[in-house]
Amino acid sequence: EPYRRQRQMCIRDRNKGTLFLDEIGDMPLDLQVHLLKVLEDKAFTRLGDSKSKTVDIRVIAATNQDLNKLVREGAFRLDLYYRLNVFALELPPLRGRVSDIPQLTRLFIKQCAQRLGKQVSNISPEALGAFMAYSWPGNLRELRNAVESSVNLAMNEEIVLSLSLIHI
Repeated sequence: EPYRRQRQMCIRDRNKGTLFLDEIGDMPLDLQVHLLKVLEDKAFTRLGDSKSKTVDIRVIAATNQDLNKLVREGAFRLDLYYRLNVFALELPPLRGRVSDIPQLTRLFIKQCAQRLGKQVSNISPEALGAFMAYSWPGNLRELRNAVESSVNLAMNEEIVLSLSLIHI
């Protein structure tokens, strides 16, 4: 129930900014009503308050689900769909962009190594080949997690094909 815990904080703290709603397709219907009201009225009332507060936010929403299908099934509000679908950008899954994997992998290696304080800076051709051959059903998140795991397990500055990578 991450939407329930973060809803008020996110809207309040994003005034004059951008609110990113990840996995909007998972938002429960009762919360969709509240979000739609905020987007239409440009105001919200905090729990326990009697006065509403105005808010000026830009919303970016993401999902890996088919929102049209969810609308047809009654799991996503049509009016909220139209409110959010001002500019749609469809990004194909990672398995359809295999040529992006080397660059993304190197970026994630750099980020993870820096965050973890490791001296890892490269990936062997065999390990990269395993990454490119895998279908990545979890898309970028799964790739990032696999790279982080590989950086953690690396014995030197290069990620090599090992038993830990064989699962992919």
